[in-house]
Amino acid sequence: MQTKFLELSPEVASATILLAHGAGAPMDSPAMTAIAEVLMEQGLRVIRFEFSYMAKRRTEGTRKPPPRAEKLNSEYLAAIEELHADGPLIIGGKSMGGRVASMIADELFEADHIAGLLCVGYPFHPIGKPEKLRTEHLKHLQTPTMICQGTRDQFGSKDEVDEYEFSAAIQMRWFEDGDHDLKPRKRVSGFTRADHISSMSTAVSSWVESLVG
Repeated sequence: MQTKFLELSPEVASATILLAHGAGAPMDSPAMTAIAEVLMEQGLRVIRFEFSYMAKRRTEGTRKPPPRAEKLNSEYLAAIEELHADGPLIIGGKSMGGRVASMIADELFEADHIAGLLCVGYPFHPIGKPEKLRTEHLKHLQTPTMICQGTRDQFGSKDEVDEYEFSAAIQMRWFEDGDHDLKPRKRVSGFTRADHISSMSTAVSSWVESLVG
């Protein structure tokens, strides 16, 4: 099945960021759209795509659950192949999409096909199961990586993640009181989700500039 891409592009882009969605929401969800829009405003070409199980939800009207993340690796690789991106390419995604990208990143980085990896709301463990870590490969990751995470994310809070062992290639960017969508409680933190999304875009833009010049 041919991959359908959703693109937001400035007139001149310093790099392309390919983003996959999370397990339960499509590529045009409000969270994914907000991320794409602010990154595009930073001069980045942002392209989203859907895994086949999510695309079938649109055509078949079903709520088929996602397969195991590892089984989506080949679909992500196929999307990169179809994209034929010009210039520097960064792969990543929201939640599960970022996790899938993280599992294929090193082979692509070593082959000089990508410049980096961007994860927003990484699912370090299932909700309520902090012992079931999804971090083993992150200990040895060689690809320059930025993970943007809310401090109270149920898939990995700051208190939990601070105890994990990571590769030096990974840069964590924390958002105060943010949940899995980086949304804070304004009365608690003084921040809005728009504040955090804007701060995220600035941080990502600076990070991308450090990778691609």
